[in-house]
Amino acid sequence: MFLTISTTGSPERPATDLGFLLHKHPGKAQAFSTSHGTAHVFYPEASERRCTAALLLEVDPVALVRRGKGKGRGGAPDAALAQYVNDRPYAASSLLSVAMAAVFASALNGVCRAMPDRAGEALPLRIEVPALPARGGTELVRKLFGPLGWTHVEAVAVPLDERFPQWGDSRYVRLVLEGEMRLAHALRQLYVLLPVLDDAKHYWVAPDEVDKLLRAGEGWLAEHPEQKLITSRYLSRRWGLTRQAMERLELVRLAESDDLEVESVDNAVDETTDTEERPVPLAERRREAILAALRTAGANRVLDLGCGQGQLVQALLKDPRFTEIVGLDVSMRALTVAARRLKLDRMGERQSRRLALWQGSLTYTDKRLAGYDAAVLSEVIEHLDLERLPALEYAVFGAARPGTVLVTTPNVEYNVRWETLPAGHVRHGDHRFEWTRAEFGQWARAVAGRHGYEVEFVPVGPDDPEVGPPTQMAVFTRDAAGTTAGRTPGGTDERTTGKTKEAKAA
Repeated sequence: MFLTISTTGSPERPATDLGFLLHKHPGKAQAFSTSHGTAHVFYPEASERRCTAALLLEVDPVALVRRGKGKGRGGAPDAALAQYVNDRPYAASSLLSVAMAAVFASALNGVCRAMPDRAGEALPLRIEVPALPARGGTELVRKLFGPLGWTHVEAVAVPLDERFPQWGDSRYVRLVLEGEMRLAHALRQLYVLLPVLDDAKHYWVAPDEVDKLLRAGEGWLAEHPEQKLITSRYLSRRWGLTRQAMERLELVRLAESDDLEVESVDNAVDETTDTEERPVPLAERRREAILAALRTAGANRVLDLGCGQGQLVQALLKDPRFTEIVGLDVSMRALTVAARRLKLDRMGERQSRRLALWQGSLTYTDKRLAGYDAAVLSEVIEHLDLERLPALEYAVFGAARPGTVLVTTPNVEYNVRWETLPAGHVRHGDHRFEWTRAEFGQWARAVAGRHGYEVEFVPVGPDDPEVGPPTQMAVFTRDAAGTTAGRTPGGTDERTTGKTKEAKAA
């Protein structure tokens, strides 16, 4: 993980003043311990005419897992290989932002006792980040840095492999910023925008992150045209914190406008927030649609297959009609997080009797899953390779055979409505595919026909007249006349009589 800061100068104002502003001597290479590795500061060049400071962050992947989200809860060493082998040591992210705050703390605050006047002046700066994750592509990089006063913003997509140009570009860019700017302002922009472009943070976002954002964004964030995106991503899309930050930024913006008293600004903000409706996140709408379908089906004993960290299980527990709830996932780490979310160790006996968390794979038959009223596969199938779907199909519809099966998956047609999602990209890096409504319908009808179910489709989220809803849900109901004797995974049997509603209507 690498960052360079260069400036030019003259005999009267030598470029090596950069060493005073950064509080790091150009003649020495220095190393600083961080919670996730070692930060090295050195100067590849240092003369009166030109000076370059380099920050190299050497990430320890083992320390990252142990101290971060990859750490097994309760001491369980359940770290997957991907937690150790990833892009974190090489691509600029929140790790680099934290290292900057630790190593260049005085420079970030604009403090230089040796040269206070120089710290307040704009310098001719050139900043380079050779590998920067950019979820949104080069266009988003320009949107974020373009309005900040740089005379030149260069964002070049890094190819997946230069030897094979047909493979296309990766999600990484090479960033170059040039212009006249105070060093403190430049560092604060990087501190905020590096994790924003990566759209991830390596640590839990607590309420004090709002104060950090407003301090680092002072003088530029309140008027930035992409303020909402920056705020939301920096705060890991935590709505409560994002709203709090947006309100405080609006207060700053109005306070700086012409002839407005701070007291009247407070009133204006109160009036706005009283009448403003909180947008309902898609994940919440999806859970509401699933709960509604389960209630309509009269289900009491429910399987959440691929339960992840237990959000749906938590919602099911709040409704006493669901008397038995099972969360199943292949990841022990996800189940451990779910147990913590649900406060399983402090749960009352009556509640704990309703709940079970099991480890298991959806591509293998599991006798424990038989006999339930309903099963939910929420945003699960798109994480499997297509050739493994027949195995999942048989395990759920052929072997477990719950009375009702709910399957939700992204509608790829709706992706054009996500402004920050580059064309042709899936919504999540782990998605193996995303289906159109026609493709999902074809698969669901074939599954229903093979296993004696009827199926109907329910839109989840705003149903766009052109591209449909963001999430599509199939509601499978077992046909009492259907049989499954002799069926094999992905196969058919002449005794299968289940049909879709559309086929029956025809």
